Amino acid sequence: MVNAPAQIQDDNALSPAQTLWDMASDDMASVDALILERMQSPVGLIPNLGQHLVGAGGKRLRPLLTVAASRMLGYDGTGHHKLAAAVEFIHSATLLHDDVVDESALRRGKKPANLIWGNSASILVGDFLFARAFNLMVETGSMEALGILSNASSVIAEGEVQQLAAPAQCVYDRSGLHVRDQS
Repeated sequence: MVNAPAQIQDDNALSPAQTLWDMASDDMASVDALILERMQSPVGLIPNLGQHLVGAGGKRLRPLLTVAASRMLGYDGTGHHKLAAAVEFIHSATLLHDDVVDESALRRGKKPANLIWGNSASILVGDFLFARAFNLMVETGSMEALGILSNASSVIAEGEVQQLAAPAQCVYDRSGLHVRDQS
């Protein structure tokens, strides 16, 4: 009987997450630049409020997974940068909306945008970010990506409305968000 060789733990080894970040660093730099570029608007409140949200930090996990998955599947182009930015814009828009609905006091350790600029501004800038996300998706020319992300946006919105309508009646399980039967 042959024993398997002992595993030697390297305390200097990178975590899987750090390895992924390192592998995708060039892509993520392009995504970050695109996010900053597409957040611009002649309406000054939009970039100011958007920069507040982006400047608060965040892991950028969703765009990281988008670019990593595209590379794992052999994609060789730049359209994945637009999709990754779109995913981040959708996420950021939902955060702006959530802070209004949930009356949050903090977002990523900072005062949320709605407490600085007001609820209306936060909602409308969130809507702007949703619109920018769809602009980016259309620019890729992929109807499949547009369909997937627009469906995901609908599911997110439905879930938020369900929580608002009946917070005690919402249940989340592996198959998604459901409202408990009242009968």
